[in-house]
Amino acid sequence: MTLIFVYGTLRSECWNNKKYLKNSKFVGKGKTKEKYAMYADLIPYVVEDEKISHIVGEVYDVDEETLRRIDMLEGHPTFYKRKKVKIVLDNGEEVEAWLYFYPEPYGVLVKSGDYIEYLRDRNV
Repeated sequence: MTLIFVYGTLRSECWNNKKYLKNSKFVGKGKTKEKYAMYADLIPYVVEDEKISHIVGEVYDVDEETLRRIDMLEGHPTFYKRKKVKIVLDNGEEVEAWLYFYPEPYGVLVKSGDYIEYLRDRNV
């Protein structure tokens, strides 16, 4: 079982979800146990070193081929770097999942840690 935590364009409300996660099992909605910082400039960037808010997203169970394709989408390990973090699901269960981090702040700070809220605020 390979769990990934998606917080941006791979979330169910966004354009990359069906293309990349259509054959993956949805585990649940949740947020990071630790606080990080989310920035966005159309796409989101989560920075590990800043502790601003919990990051909101979804957990999926993916196979190796899907993980490879998402690594390519995210430019891992040269653009985003993935790291395992603890996620607290909405049902209270805690899991460990891969999260893609960006090395530095880029764009505007999303104080809520919720990319969907950022999109709504900008009518995207």
